[in-house]
Amino acid sequence: MSRQQREAIRQLRESSPLDLGGAVHEQRVLFEQVLSHHPVPEDVIVTEVRYDTVSGLLVEIANQASAGTVLYFHGGAYVLGSARSSLGIVADLARRSHTRVITIDYRLAPEHPAPAATDDAVRAYRALIASGVDARRVVVAGESAGGGIALGLLAALSSAGDPMPAAALLFSPWVDLTLSGDSMTTRAEADFIVNRTALERRVRDYVGDESRAEQHSPLFADLRDLPATLIQVGSHEVLLDDSTRLAARLVAADVSVTLDVTAEATHVFQSFAASWDEADAAMTRAGTFVRTALAP
Repeated sequence: MSRQQREAIRQLRESSPLDLGGAVHEQRVLFEQVLSHHPVPEDVIVTEVRYDTVSGLLVEIANQASAGTVLYFHGGAYVLGSARSSLGIVADLARRSHTRVITIDYRLAPEHPAPAATDDAVRAYRALIASGVDARRVVVAGESAGGGIALGLLAALSSAGDPMPAAALLFSPWVDLTLSGDSMTTRAEADFIVNRTALERRVRDYVGDESRAEQHSPLFADLRDLPATLIQVGSHEVLLDDSTRLAARLVAADVSVTLDVTAEATHVFQSFAASWDEADAAMTRAGTFVRTALAP
C-alpha cells in the first residue's frame, strides 16, 4: 500500500466539513456535494427507473455488453445519500463487472425509520424480477448501511421463499446496529472515516428506541439459504467485526462466503479506487466475483 496515497485521503477527510453524526438536513447536502465532486465518465449512461414505488438509476457503460444486473444500495448510515451520490462507485462496478447496475433510492430515516429501507429493497427486487429479469442473472450489492440493507433483503427473500439472486457483494457492510463488535473500540483511532458517536446517533434515527437495534440488525437474522457472498472490508474499520462476524455466521449457515480484508484500509475504501492502489485492486476483485457469479 502506498502510505502517501492513504495519507492524502486521510487529510482530505479531515479537511472535509462532512460529519456523519451531524444534523441530518445539513449533512445530506454536504454528503451529496462530497460524493458528487468527480463527474462520471462520458461513456456512463444514466437513466431514471422505477420499480413499484421505489425509484432509482440504471447505470450502463456505452458499447459494453451486459452479463447481468446488479441491484445496488448506497451508503449513508441510513439517513444520508442517494442513488445519485453512489454513481462513482456504481459506474466503476458496472465497468469492471460488465453489468448494468441499478442503484436504489430507498427511503431515509429519521423521516422513514426501520424497516422502511429494507421494505423498499424487497419491493424493488420483487418488481425487478416481475419485470422479467431472471433472478439467476442478478447480484445484490451495497456499501456500509447499504450492505446491511442488501443482507436484510436476502434474509427476507429467504424467509419468504422468493427466488434468490446469484450472489451478494458487500462493501464494508454495517450489519450490527447494536455496535457490539470489539473493533468499535480496538479500531477507533485507526478509522478516520467512521466513529462510534456518529453511528450511535444514526442508530437512534433509524430504529428509534435503541432496544430495537438487535431486531433490525441483519447480522442476527436467519442467514440460511443465502447465495454466495463476497465481503470486502478494511482492517482499520471500526466496523471490521461486522464483517468478520458476518462471515462466521454465513459459514455456520453453510453459505459460500469469501472474506476479503485489505490491511490498513478504512471504511468503503473502494470508492477511492482512482487514487488508491489497494482500492483499485479490491474493485477489480469485486468485478471478477460478479462476472463469475453471472457466468452461464
